Amino acid sequence: MKRIIVEKVSKKFKIKSKKNQTFLARLISLFDFGECKEIVKALDEVSFEVESGEIIGIIGENGSGKSTLLRIISGIYRPDSGRVRINGKIISIINLYAGLKERLIMKENIYLIGSFFGLNKNQIRGRFKDIIEFSGLEKFVNTKVYQFSEGMKQRLAFSIAINCNPEILLLDEVFEVGDEEFRRKSSEKIKELVEKGAGVILVSQNLDMIKKYCDRALFLHNGKIVKDGNVKKVLREYTSFESEKDELK
Repeated sequence: MKRIIVEKVSKKFKIKSKKNQTFLARLISLFDFGECKEIVKALDEVSFEVESGEIIGIIGENGSGKSTLLRIISGIYRPDSGRVRINGKIISIINLYAGLKERLIMKENIYLIGSFFGLNKNQIRGRFKDIIEFSGLEKFVNTKVYQFSEGMKQRLAFSIAINCNPEILLLDEVFEVGDEEFRRKSSEKIKELVEKGAGVILVSQNLDMIKKYCDRALFLHNGKIVKDGNVKKVLREYTSFESEKDELK
């Protein structure tokens, strides 16, 4: 089954630009008649598919369009053109603990985030013990989240998401969080989801992580797919590209 189908997706953004402005443009901005803006093409007719049981890594330098692509797939952004088709329950862990409410206790946050991920109260109640045990934060169930360390917040948010049993999982630089034991559990849980037919997209600058976990890789540059295929071949192309770029500096 194809879990994700991305068809000729393009996305542009308007950003404020002061670079190389004419005197007239600067004068207009002073009187607040308008802003000089630059059009940036974040994605340019990107197409690919993610199969059931597949983990795909997306790599590329900063500004290549990786996070924009993930946000379009998750529904945070809408594409300017093209379309995305989703087959299955999708959970996006782009900003790992953005949804946590610091003035609520851990238990309340589990119910809150679980509802964001589409679970009702009974479903959350049925998974509550698993979430707590997975996080390793059993002693802090009634503690307000503002008292948690950054690592504890990461473990809590990841534990909630991963125990909601997604059929599509989107990860942005947040795969290996916590200590060695927690990373091991996280890796095993994701492998379990994949074996059951989930599709996973992992965006990371950590090439060792891509090599370790992914079946396939996409190399994005300036919003376009440069290479899509075998992880080792794609990583080789990317590192060669980076080396050539460094030599030109």
